[in-house]
Parts: sequence; structure tokens; C-alpha cells
Amino acid sequence: MKNNRYCVIMAGGIGKRFWPMSRQNHPKQFLDILGTGRSFIRHTFERFTNIVPIENFIIVTNRRYKKLVLEHIPEITEEQILCEPIGRNTAPCIAYASYMLRRKNPNAEMIVTPADHLILNEVEFTRVIESSLEFIQYRNALMTIGIEPTRPETGYGYIQRSNAEDICKIKCFTEKPIRELAEAFLECGEFLWNSGIFLWKVSDIIEAFEKHLPDHAALFSSMEELFGTARETEAIEKIFSECRSISIDYGIMEKADNVYVHCSDFGWSDVGTWGSVYQNSRKDKYANALSNDNIKTHNTRNSLITIPKDKAAVVSGLKDYIIVDTPDVLLICPSNEEQNISSFIEDLKYTTGDKFI
Repeated sequence: MKNNRYCVIMAGGIGKRFWPMSRQNHPKQFLDILGTGRSFIRHTFERFTNIVPIENFIIVTNRRYKKLVLEHIPEITEEQILCEPIGRNTAPCIAYASYMLRRKNPNAEMIVTPADHLILNEVEFTRVIESSLEFIQYRNALMTIGIEPTRPETGYGYIQRSNAEDICKIKCFTEKPIRELAEAFLECGEFLWNSGIFLWKVSDIIEAFEKHLPDHAALFSSMEELFGTARETEAIEKIFSECRSISIDYGIMEKADNVYVHCSDFGWSDVGTWGSVYQNSRKDKYANALSNDNIKTHNTRNSLITIPKDKAAVVSGLKDYIIVDTPDVLLICPSNEEQNISSFIEDLKYTTGDKFI
């Protein structure tokens, strides 16, 4: 039944790798980094509206972003937003939604998705989600969506499938391999990118929490009767102050023996770095990705240049660079150093506090 379907959108991250555009008070999921006219979270919501009733959306986010969620998705109510007091990675986030849903609808089927992915072929995406929902309906199965890899990407997790069928059991997970291993995975043909999109019945994921993360299960089940009441905030404050920070992949998916993968190819990217924005952006004849027509380049190649719409820029003599200009911060760094953005932030924070973070 469609009324048993729920979509849980995880939207609590800060998006540090997209600094300086992504900030603590306005992170990546609320930005239109790709210039589509809509934010990542808005795209994610719209992607699932043909699959899940609007009243069955649940957004899990940091409490400081509640107002932003309502601005970007005005169709939902405040009661559909679950507010985390602090970030504790994906397992507590999913546990919160799962135990809340069990109180509301014990027969619920959950789709769990990050708020900030790019999907190019949404028709094929919908087919894969519908097929996965059909598979889990009558099975005790934890489903993840795997993506056919197109390059030896070292920034993604990998899933080894057990056979060549569209839906099959998983052999193992590998998190962010080195280049040589990623190349071997690509050549082997048995490995998929881990999209971080999951599907399961609420009863099955809670059973998995009880088996593989019993400390989390005990915390959430002990407070479950307070969810949906005036004491929910108090209960969640206590739970999140005590629960361990751990991802759903490490905590459950890598341990459970009922994990399946749906092999897919619908033009997916997690758009997790400025490098992935560059890969997914339109380029000029010099392979530069430019955010507007007021950017003029000379002897510049293979660079990403993003500036405010009402601003002009002239860039000369750069190759393989990232330039991101905002009203108060300018980032200029070689493309191969973008993994150092976190340390750039810490350096700035040390001298200026949170003013530019």
C-alpha cells in the first residue's frame, strides 16, 4: 500500500567540503550549487513525490535548520521534521526516524536518502525504487542501491555483489579504496558504488538495530513512548547525549546477513566535493566550469570558477584550480588540494572564530 511508504531525507550535515559556499548556518543541502534554480533538498523532495505521499515525508536535520527545511519544502508540516540536537552520523539519525515511525505505523516501509545527491535519469531512478520496494515488501531484507561505476573513483564506498542479477545479496563493503584497488574493482566488474540510499520495512531495520547496535536500540526504545509528545525534545536530548556516533554502514549494513543491493545506472553522483561539481558542470572549450558569463579567462584550463551572479571576474594563467568567491570569503586552491579544505577552515577558525565558517 502506498500509504505505508515513507521517505526519510537525511539533511543534517554541514557540508564542510563545499566551504566557503556551504556554511554552518546555511549548509550544502540548502544551496543551488549546480545552478539548476533549486536546492539539493528541494530536488530530493520532488524526486520522491510520485512514490511517497507528501504527508509521509520525514526530514531529519539539525535543529538549527528546521526553519530552512520549511522554507525549501513548504508542503510539509513542522511535525514531519525530526530535529537532532547534535550530529551523531547516520545510524542514530536513522534510528530516530525508525522508532518514530514504528509508533506511527508499524507496517511502514522506509526509503532513506541523503538530501544532496544528483540524479540525471529520474525515470530510471523511479523504476529502481519501485522495484526495490516491491522486493522488500514480503522479505526480511535490508536493501541498498548500488551504482554501476564509470571510473576508478576513490571518494566513494564500494559494494561487491554476489551475482549478475539486478537484485542480489552483497558479498562485502569496501570504504573509499586507494586508486589501485579502485582500478581493480572497475576491471573486475563485480563492484558497485554505494549510493547511500536504503530501503527496508521499519520492523526489519529495528530488528537489525537490536541485533547489531543493541546500545542504540536500548536508548531509542526506552524513550519511544515519548516520541510525538510534548516531551520528545527532552527525550532526544538525552538519547543523543549518550548514543555513539556511527554510520549505518559500519553499524549494521556491513554486519547483517540479509543485505541486498539493487544494481542501477541512472546517472548518480553524491556531489560531495568541488571536484564532483566540476565533473557534473558544463565546460567551455578550455575545460573550465564557469558559474556565469561575466567570468573571462585567459590561458586558464581545467578550472572551476564560481562567483556571485552580479559580479565579474578575470582569471589568467591558472590550470587545474578551484576558485569560489562569496561576499565575505574567497577560496583559491589547486584542484588536487581540495582535500585540505578542512584544514583551511581550522586555520581560519583559529584566528577569526566562527565568523567565516
